[in-house]
Amino acid sequence: MLKDIFIKQVAELKKLWQNKRQLLFQLLNLAMIVFSALMIWKGLMFFTKSESPVVVVLSGSMEPAFQRGDILFLDNSVHKVIEGDVVVFKIRDREIPIVHRIMKVHEKPDGVVELLTKGDNNRVDDRGLYAPGQLWLQREDILGKAVGTLRYVGMVTIALNDYPVLKYVLVGMMGLFVLTSKEG
Repeated sequence: MLKDIFIKQVAELKKLWQNKRQLLFQLLNLAMIVFSALMIWKGLMFFTKSESPVVVVLSGSMEPAFQRGDILFLDNSVHKVIEGDVVVFKIRDREIPIVHRIMKVHEKPDGVVELLTKGDNNRVDDRGLYAPGQLWLQREDILGKAVGTLRYVGMVTIALNDYPVLKYVLVGMMGLFVLTSKEG
């Protein structure tokens, strides 16, 4: 069955290669899909004021509130955060953001807010995770506050990161199907 689908797709691709106008049309179609996704992402970034409005929970440190593979929707448009808020923050010199709960909010007399976080499933606070010499997070370190979740949908992302070959195969197949799809 898969072999038949593959053979049909290759035949369609050969036909498409013969008709340059149709090939250009399909490539423009593919570009439109990619750019639409980018525009949606940039729109989400603008409205949520977060550089990463959607994140996937990568570990079990927030169980039972959030499981590995949950997708979180973030909002950073409200500046005030309080104890108990689940936030996503980035640590200097680390690429992957962390999802944890605010345990303590410390406001200095000059108005500077410092935050201490901890994973629900962790025994100790996050000071061991922070950059060397850093005891508190600053508000600028917060990418956003979790405002919604989709359970387990992010497992696809985790699988694609764990098995990079799968990512290339999937993207290649999607591109092939978009290029060889027929307009109705």
